[in-house]
Amino acid sequence: MTPTTPARRALVAVLAAVALTSTAAVVPAVAAPSTAVAERAPHGDAARLAYQKAVAVRVLKGVFEDGNTAVVDRYVRPDYIQHNPFAPDGAETLKGLAAAVRQQFPDAAYDIRRVIAQGDLVLVHSNVVLTPGTRGSAVFDIFRFQGGRIAEHWDVGQEVPESSANGNDMFSTVSRPRTEVPGPARLTAYNEKLVTKAFDRLLVRKDLSALDRYWGPEYHQHNPNIPDGVAGARAGLGGYFQQFPSLTVTRKRVIAEGDLVAVHSHYVNAPGERGQAVVDLFRVRNGKIVEHWDALQDVPETSANDNTMF
Repeated sequence: MTPTTPARRALVAVLAAVALTSTAAVVPAVAAPSTAVAERAPHGDAARLAYQKAVAVRVLKGVFEDGNTAVVDRYVRPDYIQHNPFAPDGAETLKGLAAAVRQQFPDAAYDIRRVIAQGDLVLVHSNVVLTPGTRGSAVFDIFRFQGGRIAEHWDVGQEVPESSANGNDMFSTVSRPRTEVPGPARLTAYNEKLVTKAFDRLLVRKDLSALDRYWGPEYHQHNPNIPDGVAGARAGLGGYFQQFPSLTVTRKRVIAEGDLVAVHSHYVNAPGERGQAVVDLFRVRNGKIVEHWDALQDVPETSANDNTMF
């Protein structure tokens, strides 16, 4: 289980303070949202998805880097549903967080690495560094949109460790082409289906033969605890399955765009445990999984809201 780290403890402390007082970088291929009224999201699927992605980026950077509460008023519904266990529901809490982070971490950076969107969901993968010179955290934010505004939020965050078993960091793209922009939309449906089948076979059913069927020979791993390549995945997951024979993995939602597919799920190593919230992000090229990023966070005993992390 991933321990609570100093950086996360600091952010948790800020969130707790906000709860007590609450009344309730350049990103590739993501343009700034129109200044039109937020409820009037663009028509057409491509335009709507681009708008939602731009809004998600603007809100994250506005809140965490600029302390900007106006972006919350413009783009977040007042009845905003929060699944981060350290923050209460409501847009007012998010506004309080913006002010608190700005005061305590004036040089905080939300370095957004990739953004994908499907339907009413947007997933943002970022390196969040509260204090310059530290490694920060790998964070996945998931937003649900309703009427052109953010209505709901889930996230998973994990401290970036000092070293990695595979030599890769937790953010870069290693497979070719080395771009963080998702591939063509025409690939989305096929890749979503492929990754869902691969995920269920490998992680839900714990069948290591899925690696032979769905993974490419040049597979790049960004989980810092697992060696690179298919052999590394086989050894790492094989040992994990042996250590926790009662492991259950419950898939909660899948978000896909182009060659990138994210799976948000609940891992429980043994009966009676609260488990972990996990986001796995896969890249698919030519019908094979070629790269993987993830973040894992323990489900805490209590929550500042009445929602689960899922």
